[in-house]
This record gives sequence, C-alpha cells and structure tokens, in this order.
Amino acid sequence: MRGGELSDGVVTLSPLRGDDVEAHLAGEDELLVRWLNGGAGTREGVEAYVRHCEEQWDAAGPLRAFGIRAGADGVLAGTVDLRFAGEGLAPGQVNVAYGLYPSWRGRGLATRAVVLAARYAAAEGAREAVIQVDPENPASAAVARRAGFVPRGRPPGDTAAARFDRYVRDLRADRSTA
Repeated sequence: MRGGELSDGVVTLSPLRGDDVEAHLAGEDELLVRWLNGGAGTREGVEAYVRHCEEQWDAAGPLRAFGIRAGADGVLAGTVDLRFAGEGLAPGQVNVAYGLYPSWRGRGLATRAVVLAARYAAAEGAREAVIQVDPENPASAAVARRAGFVPRGRPPGDTAAARFDRYVRDLRADRSTA
C-alpha cells in the first residue's frame, strides 16, 4: 500500500509524509497532546516520527501511520495509526489510535477514518482491532462505538494498558469488504 490511498468518498487515508509536518504542528492542540501525543510536538520530533513512519511503511513494519485527509484539497485533518504488535495485544490483534485537529472535529471524520483503517487491518490479516480509551475521554469512546467497536473492559494486570478501557471490533467480516 506504500503510496496508496483508502477512501470512502469523504475522507481519504494515505501514509504520513514529510510535507505533513507543518500541518500537524499547526493542528496540534491540548486535546491531542493529552489524549494521543503524550507531549507537545516539536518540528524535530514530528519530522523524526514521520521519517520513522515512512521507514515502517517501506519495511512493512508493525506501525502503519495514515494521514486523515478531508475536503476537496485533501487537507490533513488528523492521523490514524495501526500497530500490529505491542503491549497488551494478542496475536492477530491490531491497536488503533486516532486524533483530529480542532477545526475538523464533530463531523464524523474520525469514525470514517477508523472504519477505513479497520478494513485495511483486516486485509493485512488482523482478526480483531482494539481501541484503548482513557476513561476520561468520552469523545474517543463515542468514535469507537460509532465505528462498530464494543466495550470489553480493561485488560487484567498492573500494566500501563490496564488504565484504559478497551473497545474491540471483530475484523473477520471486514476481510470480504477490504
């Protein structure tokens, strides 16, 4: 899929690229920092992350980071990342993380992006998608539910993942539509 796009006619997902850095820095706000990024982005940090994402695409690595593009011009509206390996994931599971820039929120774009990303993950062989949501982030939980994910509680144990509510979606039916 390197260089390719996924679209439902309203949003388009394509791999993050170097010319997305400026738009990401301009769109980042306190909600993205709090719920997704873990800290305010710097030019150097975002450039390094995008290079890492490009390397992951080139190597078919476990991270697939998409830009969520919207509008007639395909403006970068946010990101959706798939991680095919990581803490708390069983074989066949993929973690989905997403965020929109403030001016694009409230239009259903995150839900559309998550659905497209789930279809991509299914086509790549994932059997179940997982969204981990901080219990204090009801907007993210609402996106998960609208995208067909169901609550599964918190994972057992005393790990970093155990503080998040988990939402899951069976991807086996998505394989036939991918």
